Amino acid sequence: MPYPQSAPTGLGQAAQQAAQILYQHRLVSTRQLHRLVTPHHTRTEYMRRQLHTLREAGLAEAVGRRSTGQSELLWWLTEKGAQAVEAVGLLQPRAYRMTPEAALGPLQEHTFAVVEAGAAFVEHARRLGHECGPLDWSPEIAHYYRDESRPGEELCLVPDAVLSYVHTAGKHRTLLTFFVEVDRTQMTVARLAQKLHAYAAYHQYAPQPQATKGTRGPRRQAAMSAWRYRYPAFPRLLIVLTGASEERLTRRIADLRSLAASNPALAATTLRAGVTSLEQLRARGPFEPVFTPVLGPGDPSDAWLRSPISAAA
Repeated sequence: MPYPQSAPTGLGQAAQQAAQILYQHRLVSTRQLHRLVTPHHTRTEYMRRQLHTLREAGLAEAVGRRSTGQSELLWWLTEKGAQAVEAVGLLQPRAYRMTPEAALGPLQEHTFAVVEAGAAFVEHARRLGHECGPLDWSPEIAHYYRDESRPGEELCLVPDAVLSYVHTAGKHRTLLTFFVEVDRTQMTVARLAQKLHAYAAYHQYAPQPQATKGTRGPRRQAAMSAWRYRYPAFPRLLIVLTGASEERLTRRIADLRSLAASNPALAATTLRAGVTSLEQLRARGPFEPVFTPVLGPGDPSDAWLRSPISAAA
């Protein structure tokens, strides 16, 4: 959607949309913006002109992608650009600000991969007639919880992205929400399995009500799971692997499944989690059987991950 009339003057609709995407996703390449905003153009030149308009207005800046150099630019909003987007009030304000140092830093490739995963959902939704746009995922939203194995300590689960998707089949529409974790093979499989444990703990966490004043003890009430305050159903967890050959990623999936199966806490959870490669997600889309369930039988599934896994299954 374009800005209302209070948008920065002199910007076309595509530049306005690009500014919104840069605000939400922090660091996005020219080609990614082209795919998200102007896919009807066969070449990227039009989007390049819009981005240079943003730069000339002092609203955006760019750096070369470390892995490809100046042949691929990654864009972010300046403080002036972020303030311009916030002044319109269409997006949830975000405290984070990208800097030249951060744009050139070690998280550059991870941020690029997260946007690439989100873009795969957008492109396949467009192809399938579903609904998922460039602003339908948000990076790094904090979810606070407590883990019984670590009493007294408040923990924070921060998915790489929380993505909303409307799946349509005839007149039937289903809102799906996904936790997306992108793994560039930079962490050990054991650390990746520990992330699964954090999602399972958040799934089970139900904050206890405060004691009622004037009574001798706490008033017992049925505690509601924390996630129910935010989501109508617990989001499916999708782990997207990249940064290595498909053969190595296949071994990584097998190792992750093995570690998850050996963890009693994970084996007993109803968490729906699937893992795939970024290449498979881009090529085939989320509603082809590209996801390997992390728990239970390993038959390929699509993003529905329809059968919840439990100890009794």
